Amino acid sequence: MVSVLPGVLVPPLFEQSWPEGKSRFIQLGHVVDDVVVAAERWVAAFGVGPFHVLPAVGQRARYGEGEQVIRLQVAVAQAGPVQIELIQQHCETPSIFWEWSRGGTFAFHQIATVTSDYDGKVAGLRKLGYSVVAESLAGSFRVAYVDTAAEFGFYAEIVESTPRFLEQVRATSETCAGWDGSDPVRLLTRGGYRVPEERR
Repeated sequence: MVSVLPGVLVPPLFEQSWPEGKSRFIQLGHVVDDVVVAAERWVAAFGVGPFHVLPAVGQRARYGEGEQVIRLQVAVAQAGPVQIELIQQHCETPSIFWEWSRGGTFAFHQIATVTSDYDGKVAGLRKLGYSVVAESLAGSFRVAYVDTAAEFGFYAEIVESTPRFLEQVRATSETCAGWDGSDPVRLLTRGGYRVPEERR
């Protein structure tokens, strides 16, 4: 195994070093109707897992001209050099997720890149003519969503590289790297995880 990001394990297949200042693509995000069902389908079809399903939480975000709280739930699993993220919105508050899916579509939504120069990366994309359509207002690291959909068919998610964020990615990567096929969908709890009811 080799590491593209400090502490993040990825397989050597097709890996190459990243030139300084270039994007490090770390995650593919999909909007789904049900994160547990979607995770089970990913496991069955592609053998990706285990999926770590986080509880639904309210997240403050800047969207359009104002701020709002949207209730989101995500599930993540490592698939080689990238993380697969499944995103379910549990409310009908306008957002980049709700507007994309219209409340009923499973669709590829975003590609995430991590950078130690968050302000510079966002400014560079703005200079190219892309607009920031949403930005997370909570958490220990900043996240911006840039509207590249017209040209590329998806949003660009810019994530600020911080020790806490990299630790989260590392933990998921290591769990998936050593996965023995057990408990493919894991609902995270304070004490560890539980499996969906039908899997017990």
